[in-house]
Amino acid sequence: MVYFEALKQIKQKQFDSVYLLYGTESYLVQDIQQAIVQYGLTEEEQEVNLSIYDLEEFPIQEVVMDAETFPFFGERKILICKNASLFKAKPDKAQVEHDMSVLQQYLTEPVDYSILVFIAPYEKVDERKKVIKQIKQQGKVIPCQSLKEHEMSDWIQSIARELHINIESAAIDVFIQENGTNLMAIRNELQKMSSYVGDEGTITKDIAEMLAAHNPQASALKLVDAVMNQNVEQAILLYKDLEKQNEEPIALLALLASQFRLIYQSKLLKQKGYSQNQMAQQIKAHPFAIKMALKRERGFSEGQLAQITQLLTEADASMKQGKMEKNLSFELLLYELIHVKKNKK
Repeated sequence: MVYFEALKQIKQKQFDSVYLLYGTESYLVQDIQQAIVQYGLTEEEQEVNLSIYDLEEFPIQEVVMDAETFPFFGERKILICKNASLFKAKPDKAQVEHDMSVLQQYLTEPVDYSILVFIAPYEKVDERKKVIKQIKQQGKVIPCQSLKEHEMSDWIQSIARELHINIESAAIDVFIQENGTNLMAIRNELQKMSSYVGDEGTITKDIAEMLAAHNPQASALKLVDAVMNQNVEQAILLYKDLEKQNEEPIALLALLASQFRLIYQSKLLKQKGYSQNQMAQQIKAHPFAIKMALKRERGFSEGQLAQITQLLTEADASMKQGKMEKNLSFELLLYELIHVKKNKK
């Protein structure tokens, strides 16, 4: 992945003349941007040799003029250019007029004492544009999109190495299950656990489960597992824990319904021969979420999932219409779901 390669080079102080960071994963954008500044300039140099431009307010020709000006002191200067919609197929309407020929001319022979960093927080840029081809020749175009499953594991391992700790693969699954694709949350959890295990310590699955900040989304998956395993006691205990955390029954019901819906959809698409990646595109879910759903769909028949979907719909209507006290209604629902699972039809 370009992100990992670029970050490694930056930390070794091997800089390119220009970077284009695009995509909607703001954590990755921020990570690369901060690394360029941290490793490219000392704190004293940042005071005078770091410039931040909003391209909705400043024309690109002004940025280029600044880039061509020698740094006040130190060996380099860094220019961060935000809201770089000029790289989209249809640039956003701006208050200023960008003369792209000025940037293109600069990119034919960029100065060696300036680093240009363009930030385009958009899903796509138009890679057919001449200017982007020039950036690729002189620097790097770095996609910052949601990480795929194997990339998530690589990213977590890279953060663990940075924190001088080890992490078991089973523990990585716990992190992703509890935090989804929230990279900032995962990093915070790793930092917290690194203090617990100490330098060169190992985060095991047990440690991850013990110390992880649990969220309702992950708890909904555990409720699914309790239903699948026909474990009434576990299901009620999980719900009681969530109740103590002041989780609303209606909100929990929505999460539980979304998990069963994903499992049901995955099962139907699997029967049609869809691959995991094709399912993710069709359902518009993260590949890891599909992986978790496919692990669980084998535990339910199509008929059981249809019955469960109906029960969830009825429980939602009952709660919202006030036909029964919400907490009691949720507990009763858990018993009904497990009864469906016990039914082999």
